[in-house]
Amino acid sequence: MGKSLFIAEKPSVAQQFGAALGENLSRRDGYLEGEHMVITWCVGHLVTMSYPDVYDEKYKKWRLETLPFLPTEFKYEVISSSAKQYGIVTSLMKRDDVDTIYVCTDSGREGEYIYRLVEQMSGVTGKVRKRVWIDSQTEEEILRGVKEAKDLSEYDNLSDAAYLRAKEDYLMGINFSRLLSIRYGNSMANFLNEKYCVVSVGRVMTCVLGMIVRREREIRNFEKTPFYRVLAGVDVAGANLSMEWKAVVGSRYENSPLLYKENGFKEMASAVKLIEETLEMEPGSAVLDEERRIMGQAKGSIEKIEKKKEKKKPPLLYNLAELQNDCSKFFKISPDETLAVVQELYEKKLVTYPRTDARVLSTAVAKEIHKNIRGLLGIPGVRDYAQTILDQEMYKGLAKTRYVNDKQITDHYAIIPTGQGLSALKGLNSRAVYIYETIVRRFLAIFYPPAEYEKLNFTIKSGSEYFFASEKYLKEPGYLSLMEYSFRKKKTATADAKEAAAVDNGSEENEGEEDENLNINMAEVLAQIKKGDEVGIGSMQIKEGETSPPKRYNSGAMILAMENAGQLIEDEELRSQIKGSGIGTSATRAEILKKLVNNKYIALNKKTQIYTPTLQGEMIFDVVNASIPSLLNPELTASWEKGLTYVADGEITADEYMVKLENFIKQKTARVLANNNQYAMQGMYRAAAQYYKK
Repeated sequence: MGKSLFIAEKPSVAQQFGAALGENLSRRDGYLEGEHMVITWCVGHLVTMSYPDVYDEKYKKWRLETLPFLPTEFKYEVISSSAKQYGIVTSLMKRDDVDTIYVCTDSGREGEYIYRLVEQMSGVTGKVRKRVWIDSQTEEEILRGVKEAKDLSEYDNLSDAAYLRAKEDYLMGINFSRLLSIRYGNSMANFLNEKYCVVSVGRVMTCVLGMIVRREREIRNFEKTPFYRVLAGVDVAGANLSMEWKAVVGSRYENSPLLYKENGFKEMASAVKLIEETLEMEPGSAVLDEERRIMGQAKGSIEKIEKKKEKKKPPLLYNLAELQNDCSKFFKISPDETLAVVQELYEKKLVTYPRTDARVLSTAVAKEIHKNIRGLLGIPGVRDYAQTILDQEMYKGLAKTRYVNDKQITDHYAIIPTGQGLSALKGLNSRAVYIYETIVRRFLAIFYPPAEYEKLNFTIKSGSEYFFASEKYLKEPGYLSLMEYSFRKKKTATADAKEAAAVDNGSEENEGEEDENLNINMAEVLAQIKKGDEVGIGSMQIKEGETSPPKRYNSGAMILAMENAGQLIEDEELRSQIKGSGIGTSATRAEILKKLVNNKYIALNKKTQIYTPTLQGEMIFDVVNASIPSLLNPELTASWEKGLTYVADGEITADEYMVKLENFIKQKTARVLANNNQYAMQGMYRAAAQYYKK
C-alpha cells in the first residue's frame, strides 16, 4: 500500500494537518514525512500566467496593431521565487510510493486554482486525487475533512470558474491597459509633466475607482440647502417638553411650496409667520432673541398618546465583509489588515474559515454548536454568558431560526469561534484579541433574546397645527448585554439616549443641536395625562439646519458597497435580504482596494479610513468613461462575477463564458480604436486638476 501525499497552501497549515493526523513525522527540506504519509505545502501561488511576449516577441512592445491579444491556448510558468518549493511539491507528486494526493489548499476558488496550476504544470497522472474541504483548522474538522474527502473531479466546475476568473482579469488587464495607455498615455503624461503614464485597468479595480470618483464629484457639486424647523416649548402636567411642528394632514401648510420637508421651511420668514399665527401675534411683530426664540402664550390640546413596544433581534453572524466594516469603525484599520488578522486567527484554530460571504450556519453545524459554546467557557469576559446559554440550553432550536439556512451557504458558513485554540490568545497582539472578541460576542448574541424598547409618541394640536415629541427607552437589554466590548468606552445614559434617538430618527440632514428634552422622563408625564387635556405653549423657537452631501466611502463602507454591487446599504437587516455576487469576492476585495492605493489612483486616510481619489485617478476615470464606460458600471462588473458563479454551479460551461468574454474585449477594443478624442480630454483633466494643489 502506497503513501498519501497531503498538499497544503502554507507551511503553518501543513503543520496543523501533521498534528491532527497523528503520525510521527520527520522534517525534510520542504515537506514532512512519516510511515504512511507525506505532507508538503505551496507558498501561495507557485505557478502564474505568462506575459504576452512569451507567446511572441512582437508583444513585448505595446502596439495597437497587436490588440486585442486573445490566445487560443494560455501559457503558464513557475514563479521564479517559488521554483524550489515547486520542484519539491511536484517531485513528491510523482513519487512511485505516493498513490493518493489529498488537496488541502484553502477551501475556495483561489485555493482550488493554486493546486490545479501545480498539477497542470507537473503533468502528473495515475494518482487518486481527493479534495479536503474544511471550515476550520481544528483537529476534529481536519480529521472530518480527510475522512469525507471527495474525488477531486467533483470540483472541476469550481476549477473552471477559477481558471476563467484568472483569464478574465488577465485579458481585460492586458488588453485594456495597453489599449488605453497607447491611446491616452501621452496626453495624460503631458498634462502631468511626466515622462510617460500607464493607464492600469482591471475588471474590478476600475469599477471601484469609478465609485470613489463619482462620490467625490457628487460631494463637490452638492449645493447645501438651508431649512428651518419650528419647535414649541409645551407645558404638559408641569413638565416643559420641546415638541416639533410638522405640516401633516389638516395643517394650513400641508403640501405647501414653502416647505422644504414636512418639518421645515425653505425660508426663515415662513417659520416666523407660523410662530406669529400660532401665538396669535400681529403679523411682523415677532422679535427673535439670540437663540431665535419667541416668548408668548397659546393653548393646545392633547391629540394623541401612543406607546409602542419594539424588538431588535441580534444581528446575523459575520461574513468577511461585515467584519471588515465593523473593524474599520471600531479600530480604524483597512480591509486588508482585518483579513490578515482573521486569517491568523483561523490558522491558530480560533475561528472558522474567514473568506466567506455567508452570514448563517449550516444545519449540520447547528446540531453540534454546543461544542463551540462550551469551548468559550475558558474566556473570562464571556464565560458567564456562555455558561448561561449552556445551563438554560438556549442553543436548542437554533436550526429553526434565521441564523441557520443551508440555501444561503455556498462554500463556507459564517465566521464563528471554534471554541478551540484559546492558548494561542496569549501570543496575539491586542488588536487580534479585540477582533476575536468581536467575533465571539456576535456569535454568542444569537442565542440571547431580542432587545426590547418602549417608544412613546405624543401629539398636541394648537389651532390647525400639530406638534410632536417622542422618546425611546430600552426596557430589556436582551442580547445587548453581551455587546459591552472591552475595547470600547462605556457610554453615559445621555449618550445612549442620543444614539437611540439617532437610530430611530435617522436623517440625512444636519439639524444642529439636539433637542433639550432628553432629561425628561416622558413616561412619567404621560401617566398623568389623557387625550383631550389642555396644554400651554409658552415659547417657540426656530432651528436652522442644512442638507448634507453624501458621505465619502470609508474602508468598511467601501467593502459593503462592493459586496452589494455598488449599493451602499447602511441598514444591516436590509443587507441581509439582498443576495448577489457583488463586485469582486470576499477573498479579493481588500487586495483590490490596496492595489488602487499602491497605484496612487486613490488615497486612504489611515486615521479616518476614508478613501478619496487622486488627480491621476480622476484622469483615468475620465479616460475610461470616454472610451469603455461599461468598465465603470457596478452592475455589469457584478454580472461577470455572477457568471463565474454559474460556471462553478454547472449552470453554464466554461466555453460559453469564454465566448462572451472574448466578444466583449473585441467590441470594446474596436470602439477605442475608432476613437480619436485623446486631445479633447485636456478639458476634463483641467476640470479635475483645479481641486488638487500642484
